[in-house]
Amino acid sequence: MLLKKRIPMQYVLGKIRIELALVVIYSTAFWLIHHFYEAVPLTIPIAIPGIVGTIISLLLAFKSNQAYDRWWEARIVWGGIVNDSRSLIRQVIAFYKEDDFSDEAIRFKEKFAKRQAAWCYSLANTLRGKESLKPIRNLLDDEEMQFVKRHRHIPNALLLLHGRELARATNRGKLNTFQQVEVDNTLTRLCDSMGKCERIKNTIFPTTYSMYIRFTLCLFIMLLPFGMIQDLGWLVIPVTSTIGAAFFLIEKMAIHLQDPFESRPTDTPMTVISHNIEKNLLEMVNEFREEYERELPKPVPSPLAAANVKNVYFVL
Repeated sequence: MLLKKRIPMQYVLGKIRIELALVVIYSTAFWLIHHFYEAVPLTIPIAIPGIVGTIISLLLAFKSNQAYDRWWEARIVWGGIVNDSRSLIRQVIAFYKEDDFSDEAIRFKEKFAKRQAAWCYSLANTLRGKESLKPIRNLLDDEEMQFVKRHRHIPNALLLLHGRELARATNRGKLNTFQQVEVDNTLTRLCDSMGKCERIKNTIFPTTYSMYIRFTLCLFIMLLPFGMIQDLGWLVIPVTSTIGAAFFLIEKMAIHLQDPFESRPTDTPMTVISHNIEKNLLEMVNEFREEYERELPKPVPSPLAAANVKNVYFVL
């Protein structure tokens, strides 16, 4: 994700450096031919490239809108993951029955929070085509790691672990059936969000659609100098290059936005979101631990210690 408000021009132009270089070479060659071979007719009415430019503008606008819709849908899905992750741990903390705060309850809730944070990290890496186990080794214990290693789909395996721990807690009487159903509904929403991300990842724009847009764009750039050479002369080189760069930048922006899980600066900031989820969940569990420590009975000094204090007082 781009975090800087001011993007260097070198970065922007670097995305279209090949296309821009070809446009400069083409417009320069066109002007040289027109300048040294004036007898050759190289002009056409400006309305012809204008019509083609209108068509390509409509196509690029449609593609940009569709690409931004995909990017925004991905961001909405991850916003739902944030909300459901917080709701999951809140339900686990509130529903888990313990007459007194115990180490078992704290371990159960800490493991649930860390496992949910691991799910977020593993889902992000799975969508980006990276190793899913690397960022979650410190969040799972050895038994959980051995379990998820046996599965190809790591996020799905972690949700399965959630379900198993939930069922065990219900069988031990720590949760009632209604509470189990409520927590399971939250897990179902997380599974739905995972499926939505995979749908966005695996559904691509038709190749022919992008090819037709690129062909029309190149046709427009090639016709543009023919309509401007008579009025602009050598200025046709910078003008054609500038117009071509603008159109190619819009096309490149749409191409990047239509794939929001490809580890580009414009993709959905899943790693940052996962890190914030981890901090939020562990903060919720730590708040529970602090409450547990406040509920512990205060140590009472023994009579022998009190007598020693009094003896010291009288000696002094």
